[in-house]
Amino acid sequence: MLLAMFLAASAAPPPPADADPQVSSGAPIPPNIKDMLDAAIASGSDSEVSVVAKYAVKAAPQSAKTINDTVTAWREAQTAAHEAKVEAADFLDLWSGKATLGGWMTTGNSQNIGLTAAVDLDREGLQWRHKLHLQADYQESLHVTTREHYLASYEPNYKVDERSYVYGNLQYESDRFLGYYNRYSASVGAGYTAIKNPKMRLDLELGPAYRYTNFTDTRNENNIATRGSLDFSWKVTPAISITQQADAYFERFNSTVTGTTALNAKLFGPLSAQFSYNVQYESMPPSGNESTDTTSRASLVYTF
Repeated sequence: MLLAMFLAASAAPPPPADADPQVSSGAPIPPNIKDMLDAAIASGSDSEVSVVAKYAVKAAPQSAKTINDTVTAWREAQTAAHEAKVEAADFLDLWSGKATLGGWMTTGNSQNIGLTAAVDLDREGLQWRHKLHLQADYQESLHVTTREHYLASYEPNYKVDERSYVYGNLQYESDRFLGYYNRYSASVGAGYTAIKNPKMRLDLELGPAYRYTNFTDTRNENNIATRGSLDFSWKVTPAISITQQADAYFERFNSTVTGTTALNAKLFGPLSAQFSYNVQYESMPPSGNESTDTTSRASLVYTF
């Protein structure tokens, strides 16, 4: 039906040879094509509007300027409405996120099957972006705890422009099987969105950090470190996505590198299945602890 309408529009007689192209390009949009463009705009989908506008210009080149002006005006109105909504929102509004619940198989300091739970929250404002992550891994085997890992982090970002931002990061960790009871980290620095499009995004961060660690061998360390992070996401298809997150703290005595690769497959509605692989490396763990732990997880993810 859409193709037939475009073919009918393209069959219309061309403008006179002596017509001014600048004037003719602003001609009214043919009714059948205008109906299609209006329907795309009513859907609220920018991708649909872009596709319809592209073929509308090809079918009615004499109306190219009018079509482009209509799309531009709609996008400007959408942006203005979004900005007004964000400015009027309270801090507790505009949050989105996901809750994850699943199991895993571990290798390294412990080899067991267990459960994991995590909550991720994000708030996207005009100038500020906030990210909160909470995670707990716990396992008992014959009434003996074999894994106990807790993590909480909060990161505010101040947007300098479309790609650059300044970040702060506060983090707490506890994992006695990796050799520490408590670890507190604080970092500030610069971030840059190296890739930014509807299907793919890559955020890079780098800055100085401070870490306090309470090791299981009674040592307590205060160190200045350098923190670097990578956050990559790729929507392979509308139903499948891949993410890669990595954090590294480089310091004089004990450096830490963590990385998580995840494959997410949408099931139905807000529910999806996720398979992930995590690696955590400690350069100088207490005696008796291994340097590297790996965790494979199969989880259900609920997005809200």
